[in-house]
Amino acid sequence: MTKVKCLNPIAACGLDLFSDNYQMTDNVEEAEAVLVRSASMHDMDLPESLIAVARAGAGVNNIPLEDCANKGIVVFNTPGANANGVKELVVAGLLLASRDLMGGYNWVKANASDEDIAKKVEKQKKEYAGNEIAGKKLGVIGLGAIGAKVANIAFRLGMEVYGYDPYVSIDAAWSLSRHIKHIKNVEDIYKECDYITIHVPALDSTKGMLNKDAFAMMKDGVRILNFSRDVLVNDEDIKAALGSGKVKKYVTDFPNPVIAGVDNVITLPHLGASTDESEDNCAIMAVKQIADYIENGNIKNSVNYPACDAGKCETVARVCVCHKNIPDMLTRFTGVFSKHAINISNMVSKSKGDWAYTILDVESEVSEDDQKDIEAVEGVVKVRVI
Repeated sequence: MTKVKCLNPIAACGLDLFSDNYQMTDNVEEAEAVLVRSASMHDMDLPESLIAVARAGAGVNNIPLEDCANKGIVVFNTPGANANGVKELVVAGLLLASRDLMGGYNWVKANASDEDIAKKVEKQKKEYAGNEIAGKKLGVIGLGAIGAKVANIAFRLGMEVYGYDPYVSIDAAWSLSRHIKHIKNVEDIYKECDYITIHVPALDSTKGMLNKDAFAMMKDGVRILNFSRDVLVNDEDIKAALGSGKVKKYVTDFPNPVIAGVDNVITLPHLGASTDESEDNCAIMAVKQIADYIENGNIKNSVNYPACDAGKCETVARVCVCHKNIPDMLTRFTGVFSKHAINISNMVSKSKGDWAYTILDVESEVSEDDQKDIEAVEGVVKVRVI
């Protein structure tokens, strides 16, 4: 029986996919798998029993990835599961940045009891006039699952779309409209575009990438949208850019004490994936990935170990090894099985940065001594026998 702990509420349509071989637990100390959304795991003591963590969402900055890798805990996320929900909110952000809908709404609410409100509207509405997005240039930085959808819908709304992503995947490239202009230098986005929306992960190389130097290259009155991560935009620099008029509007899904309440900043309370559909999609994907890893040892959409798929186990046993990406590991594994006269019928091994993962299908039972010999190989951090 595999015990699963949910650190946040996870949609029932996902949890219902677990078979009777899984049991939910309130005690994380006995959990073999953890499902999480926004709860921070950085101060958590990771139990020895834990072998997998699935984030029902894309961002994983609430999970200690390196600590997990060192303990052989595979961390999954669910890229693309909430992409449509975020895309739709970005479209709303484009409209909020263009038309003073918030100002108009607040005026109507403040004057709701005025019997002459209908007449006063005709004089007041000019205070909230804006511009249309059709014909304007939109720069999309990051063309992953969300960025590609944003680029495509913006083109269909009549915008001239520029896309920048030096690491765009083949799947994302295929999904992009041929009308999206591929930009090789992000500075061209800064110089050319009326609107800029950013959709990249929070890495050392991307934190604070929208800063005073970037703003200095932009058009006067540019509008910035950030529905990705708050740390991508330097708060003090964008405050200064808003104050000077360089940036006309900043729409972000990440309020903080520096930005919230600043003039011409529209802050939303992290609503990007807050739709019933997104939560359901993330839960379903997370549960399926956990189950496939527990039952077959396959890895898909891990952020700390490589993707590795050997299909369903159809041999007597399957040995799954989390290990460091160092030379001669496969020779050592096969040497152990050779010593114990165990035949290997299939083997898949993949690497990702400092870490690697190997699946070995064998044609006889694997004893505790066999497993201990694999665990004793230098560089091995976790061995499972399925």
